[in-house]
Amino acid sequence: MLVVDDSLTVRMSLVEMLEAADFPVVACATGAEARKALSETRFALAILDILLPDTDGIELLKEIRANPSAAGTAVMLLTTETEVRDRIRGLKTGADEYIGKPYDPSYVVARAHELVRRGQDTGAAAEETVLIVDDSITFREALKAVLLEAGYRVAVASTGEKGLRQAAHVRPAAMIVDGDLPGIDGGTVIQRIRLDAALRRIPCLLLTASDERDAEVKALEAGADAFVRKADDFAVILAKLKAMLRSAGVQVPDRDTASLLGPKKILAVDDSETYLQALADALPQDGYDVVLARSGEEALELLAVQPVDCILLDLMMPGLGGLETCRRLKSIVILRDIPVIMLTAAEDRETMIEGLGAGADDFISKSSDFAVLHARVGAQLRRKQFEDENRLFREQLLEKELEATEARSAKEVAEVRAALVEELELKNKELDAFSYSVAHDLRAPLRSIDGFSQALLEDYADKLDDMGQQYLRYVRESAQQMAELIDNLLDLSRITRRELVRGPLDLTSIAHEVTGRLRRQNPKQAVSVVIADGLLGEGDARLLTVVFENLLGNAWKFSSKRADATIEVGVVDRNARRAFFVRDNGAGFDMAYAAKLFGVFQRLHSSAEFEGTGIGLATVQRIIHRHGGRVWAEGEVGCGATFFFTLEGGHPRAHGGHEA
Repeated sequence: MLVVDDSLTVRMSLVEMLEAADFPVVACATGAEARKALSETRFALAILDILLPDTDGIELLKEIRANPSAAGTAVMLLTTETEVRDRIRGLKTGADEYIGKPYDPSYVVARAHELVRRGQDTGAAAEETVLIVDDSITFREALKAVLLEAGYRVAVASTGEKGLRQAAHVRPAAMIVDGDLPGIDGGTVIQRIRLDAALRRIPCLLLTASDERDAEVKALEAGADAFVRKADDFAVILAKLKAMLRSAGVQVPDRDTASLLGPKKILAVDDSETYLQALADALPQDGYDVVLARSGEEALELLAVQPVDCILLDLMMPGLGGLETCRRLKSIVILRDIPVIMLTAAEDRETMIEGLGAGADDFISKSSDFAVLHARVGAQLRRKQFEDENRLFREQLLEKELEATEARSAKEVAEVRAALVEELELKNKELDAFSYSVAHDLRAPLRSIDGFSQALLEDYADKLDDMGQQYLRYVRESAQQMAELIDNLLDLSRITRRELVRGPLDLTSIAHEVTGRLRRQNPKQAVSVVIADGLLGEGDARLLTVVFENLLGNAWKFSSKRADATIEVGVVDRNARRAFFVRDNGAGFDMAYAAKLFGVFQRLHSSAEFEGTGIGLATVQRIIHRHGGRVWAEGEVGCGATFFFTLEGGHPRAHGGHEA
């Protein structure tokens, strides 16, 4: 802890009470000393006075919030500046808490525990911590030593009241409580633990020096989980503790639910300074921190930056009155659950009904006797705690229902997917069988048509005139074209279903291989082909070879009528991605029809002008899409065409090239 206050009295008082709560403390009197300490040490909590001799505490707070190394440091402002505007300024600057002087020491220590616990992951420690509540220092320290040796963390308290506060701060895994304590006894301590929604699941072991036969019955009736006589050996206590934790499943108390025994902040709103000061003097006796506001406007402004646990609201105030303030509070989602107790000097039935109708949770008359007010505040805090606990329980239940629904949905989706995969595999087998049947049944008559047509031309040419022979040649060409079309359609079907085998590829090498085959197939056609070096990609080698066979084959075909036919293979940057291309200076195409290029059977040139089936580019598109890329074309009639394609992933851009 870092304590920064120029008052020696306040500084020493804070150091004493924090060290009594087992917090190590560094105390500073000036901003300069504080800055030096912050540069040397990481603090869980800094308690700052606003008025310092050499700086403003708010400026020091800004420096802490701007320092990355102090990101986990909670900051509490402790100051005589109690005006609402000062509180708002401090909280907006980044303070986690703002407490006015004079302060209640128990509240400061409680909030210190809470802020430190909130900023740290104490789940593992809480699972191992045992709280001992016993007024005998000899017995307490001896039992502590035994528990430490057994591997537990240990917290201690000398009275029932201190034990309850420690339970709220530490949230222990178990409590060992002496039955005979000064103030409230052990049975009462356990009863209060059982009434607290945040602590009720803590296993409690009650100790007693009594030899009465019904001592155990009384202990269990009080809510204890186990009972041990002090005369028994420590080994018995340790064994009972282990058994108690085992049967409880070592349940960690719910940290999302606020304990009633923890520090509570009460906002008092009243235009009467006298009554406000009376509240400020009376309520801290129950461990509450009281924040004072003189109007409804101030209260709403403050609540925008600081949450509170309960609001005491005067009915009759100038400006924004109590009824309208209450209505506005209850209309704000994040504030509507804060209990509001309406205070008024009027005791008539109509006034009470009007106040409750505005959204107040309780309605009491002003009095110098604050006993009723104490009881009503406690009742409202208990009600809110139970509501919060129920809300948390409902949220957890809904989350579990959602998880169960998601699990069921995932199972159903998996089952449907498995069924679809099975059905798809069956359909693919049927399609393969159909494809084989089509290939076999259609090719046989086509071969007959072609063969008999050729036989007629060879054996009966002298009996046919020129026109008859030409007709037979037309029949042969159509049969051969039909056979090629069947082969291309079957290839397109297989490409769609074939498993993709990815790997690193040298596309330059593939382009050279395809170009070599084209030269051997068309030895009389002179084409200049330039292929860039180092064209690297990733994909299926067989399928990308088909891509280059179609793109280079088209370029070869459509530039065949040019004496200076040129084809180029390379790569360019398009939209931050590498795009490979095949460019020719052949017939080209009208860009108005570019969308038709990749459709099955779509042709922009007649078969008489350039042969083909109109399936090649559709095949290219399907292959590229299966690789996660895209393909497109640019061209101009008479000036050639360029086909681009991308692949998923990428490699450094290639440079240079040579003629193939």
